[in-house]
Amino acid sequence: MTLSAAPLERRQSVPVFVGKVKVGGGAPVVVQSMTNTDTADADGTARQVAALARAGSEIVRITVDRDEAAAAVPHIKDKLLKMGLDVPLVGDFHYIGHTLLADHPACAEALDKYRINPGNVGFGKKKDTQFSSIVEMAIRHNKPVRIGANWGSLDQELLTRLMDENVKSPDPKDARAVTREAMVQSALLSAERAEEIGLSRDKIILSAKVSAVQDLIAVYMELGRRSNYAIHLGLTEAGMGSKGIVASSAALGVLMQQGIGDTIRISLTPEPGGDRTVEVKVAQELLQTMGFRVFVPLVAACPGCGRTTSTTFQELARDIQDFIRDSMPAWKTQYPGVEALNVAVMGCIVNGPGESKHADIGISLPGTGEQPAAPVFIDGKKAVTLRGPTVAADFKKMVIEYIEKRYGTAGAGRAAAE
Repeated sequence: MTLSAAPLERRQSVPVFVGKVKVGGGAPVVVQSMTNTDTADADGTARQVAALARAGSEIVRITVDRDEAAAAVPHIKDKLLKMGLDVPLVGDFHYIGHTLLADHPACAEALDKYRINPGNVGFGKKKDTQFSSIVEMAIRHNKPVRIGANWGSLDQELLTRLMDENVKSPDPKDARAVTREAMVQSALLSAERAEEIGLSRDKIILSAKVSAVQDLIAVYMELGRRSNYAIHLGLTEAGMGSKGIVASSAALGVLMQQGIGDTIRISLTPEPGGDRTVEVKVAQELLQTMGFRVFVPLVAACPGCGRTTSTTFQELARDIQDFIRDSMPAWKTQYPGVEALNVAVMGCIVNGPGESKHADIGISLPGTGEQPAAPVFIDGKKAVTLRGPTVAADFKKMVIEYIEKRYGTAGAGRAAAE
């Protein structure tokens, strides 16, 4: 595998509409997330879906594991619509999805997509019948289906057959390679079967989730090579905190650089009582950092060194970043295009002026032993030098004024005239 300096051309997948959201077919990579509430708690689940959607999740998956959860789904949808949120809902089904969809037609209709796992949709003689039942339900309600193979619940019949064939091969592969092939085949054979039943290709999304980075890359590279279905990316059981963020970013970054991936989810284990929306923010930051999408203004900040013993630049960078993210829901409608803004908060004379000039608006704070002056650069030119105890507040005010001037009604009018 050779990595290019720039992202490769996107793999051309068949477009799939999940609600009103286009997945694949050249559409921007879509951010997805999943609730961790008890779906039977319609109020609690609706609140968390709303929080995820407001944070930027364009599709939200919910667990549908029993009758009470299935019965709650249409109520969750209604509650979201009353909040003004039309975010697509995906039902996550395992083991008894065929029964739940049949017994709860209102649930089947309210959901925008069904997610099924070919490894546990059914076993033995019941497998094909139960898989067919879900696919037929999707056809009846005109819903897309994600066929999601998973390393932890892989189709054992398929895996056993491939292992047996491998043993008899004159050039046997190692067990991990055979398991990766089983993942790919599980997804592709299931998709083929769904099409035979009557589900069109523009209603199918594939995924093949693994918890190890190199295995995930290998599986998805092969899945992308052997099909043109829309693909959902995610490193399953990625972990908590920095470990989960690093592992997911490493795996998904490599794949997206190769043009693979139409939707992504960062599957982080939240801290006890932690904020579920962190996984959405990480997904957005990954896409924006790689240059695939723009969600929020970027804040370039100095990492700090022995020249920056003051914490002023750290506090200002944090305040500016938090202020921008908190303001974005309103800014998106008030200041069209503001998500492309670049802000720099630097800590000393070494790189500060240079980085600040490259930003739309930037400040270079004084390092240890430097003169207590902070030049501010706007559109590459020095605009003013701030001094005194109100530097942080003054710069924050200047950022707001810059946004109003450039992205407000008057600024937009000038830009159109030019």
